[in-house]
Amino acid sequence: ALSNSDQHSVFYTLSQSRSVIVEYGHDSNTDMFQIGRSTETLIDFVVTDTTPGNCSTGGLHTTQSTISRFACRISCERDPPYSARIYAAGFDSSKNIFLGERAAKWRTPDGLMDGLTTNGVLVMHPRQGFSDGSVPGVWREISVCGNVYALRETRSAQQRGKLVENESNVLQDGSLIDLCGATLLWRTTEGLDKAPTLKHLEALRQEFNAARPQCPVGFNTLAFPSLEQCNVVVKKQPWVYISCGHVHGYHSWGCRPEAGGGAGTERECPLCRRVGPYVPLWMGCEAGSYLDAGPPSHAFCPCGHVCSAKTVKYWARILLPHGTHDFHAACPFCATWLTGDKGYIKLIYQGPVD
Repeated sequence: ALSNSDQHSVFYTLSQSRSVIVEYGHDSNTDMFQIGRSTETLIDFVVTDTTPGNCSTGGLHTTQSTISRFACRISCERDPPYSARIYAAGFDSSKNIFLGERAAKWRTPDGLMDGLTTNGVLVMHPRQGFSDGSVPGVWREISVCGNVYALRETRSAQQRGKLVENESNVLQDGSLIDLCGATLLWRTTEGLDKAPTLKHLEALRQEFNAARPQCPVGFNTLAFPSLEQCNVVVKKQPWVYISCGHVHGYHSWGCRPEAGGGAGTERECPLCRRVGPYVPLWMGCEAGSYLDAGPPSHAFCPCGHVCSAKTVKYWARILLPHGTHDFHAACPFCATWLTGDKGYIKLIYQGPVD
């Protein structure tokens, strides 16, 4: 089977002298898509390690990457209800999956083989879908055969978690897929039909700018830059004091080195005298991460990405895997870990005086 280019196979190495090969047949009712770090043509969606602050390794695939070259595969039905199922590991250029001797593997009660990849593929299905009323689900691990298991004690432990029989590998709107280095958000067609688009976000930006909010101290008009300039600070950029939510224009005074602001990040708000980080505000420009098209009334702390109240409250409740066994809430736009009691702040704007 390993030399047959038309046969998909999973190779389970039990010992140096013993292996089990499971052959897979073609299914004309589904389409398979593969995700991984490899740039080979058989990988449909190439992902790279993402670090907090919207920085990624780009095309530099180093040995330090924790994402598998062939991380997972998703099988989508061609007919209604068009269910999508996720499985750990992807097939290589020889149409094979190799689970080495040290990989977690076992024989199921019905006599079939199954296993886990080194760093695992974790999935979380939110309860009540991707909406403001949803509740974070429990993170689970998906096996090579698509079975659902409780998490291992650590990310790469050889002992699998307990089988969760009442849950499935079918992806739902808002399901999160963690590949140990990058977390993917799964959106369905029905979910995206109800979600805002980039045109909606641009309309929100223009509506905000048309209201001509002002700096309460300098009285200069503030304006969000275009979504294409989401990483470039402009002259009219709104800035916020993270500790209180007061929105100002940029100014260089008010630094408080004694509060840890030697680099100029800690400032004293001139309105309420609270001391804290002082950062520029950005409109979050990934429409698929929004729950609704509400006004840009809240910002994530400490990065300053702005979106609707429902969106910040939703993501502040979601704990994403990090490292071997840690979990942190993070901004969906830049992956920065959230700080403060809530992870977000309500923005306090000053309207025009005329």
